[in-house]
This record gives sequence, C-alpha cells and structure tokens, in this order.
Amino acid sequence: MPNPPKMDPQRGSRGRGVITLPAAGRKGDPPPWPLPGRMAAAEREAWAQLWATPQAVAWEQLGWTRTVARYCRVMVASEEPDAIAALLAQAVALEDRLGLTPKSMRLLLWQIAEDEVGQKREQSAGARGRIKAVG
Repeated sequence: MPNPPKMDPQRGSRGRGVITLPAAGRKGDPPPWPLPGRMAAAEREAWAQLWATPQAVAWEQLGWTRTVARYCRVMVASEEPDAIAALLAQAVALEDRLGLTPKSMRLLLWQIAEDEVGQKREQSAGARGRIKAVG
C-alpha cells in the first residue's frame, strides 16, 4: 500500500498556499457600509479601524464586507457595559472566522509580511547608538 503524500505546511492540506498580508494593512477608504440602517459613531470608528488591518486585504479579495460589518456591529454592542454574554461569544466567534486571532490566522493560512525595511532601519539606528566616539 503506497504512503499518502505528506502535508506541506507552506501549502496546507488542500494545496492552497499561505497568503501573505501586508504589515502596513489595507490602504484607502473603507468600503461603504453594507447593512441597513445608519451606523452608530462607534461603529463608524471601528469600521475604519478594521478596514485598515492587514486582514482587510484578504476580506476585500474574498468579498466578506457584510460579514465584517456584522462583526463590527456585534463587537461594538458587546463592548457596552450592559452587554449580554451571548454578544461577547458571537464577537469572539466572528473574530475567529475573520482571522483576527493568531490561531485563526494559522488556520486560514494567513501570515503578515515582515517589515524588513523597518527592521533594518531599527537595527542600523541601534548600531549607531552603540558606536562610541573616539576622541
């Protein structure tokens, strides 16, 4: 009996490769609010913040705008002092589905690209700080 092929951790079990998301996040304005009714001020702020994340690049490609809007609405409601536990549970579940936790990012095969330019800049700045002047 032949051995089954080994899973390639870089490609996942279904042959789909790892998706690298830009560390700087998604650029540009957030998409229009897709849900009926007006946005509350807290929802408007959260919507803008969510669409500036690295994960938003994938959401846009996948067309997950309505799901992100539902998460935004549930998240804001779950942060109210009198929120019921079910709202918090729903917010946590949506965070996982949207790749907003390290575990869910691994399961979705998403990783955030390293900012190599920024790292080199920090390294060179640190090295300059350690150089002593000889007089």
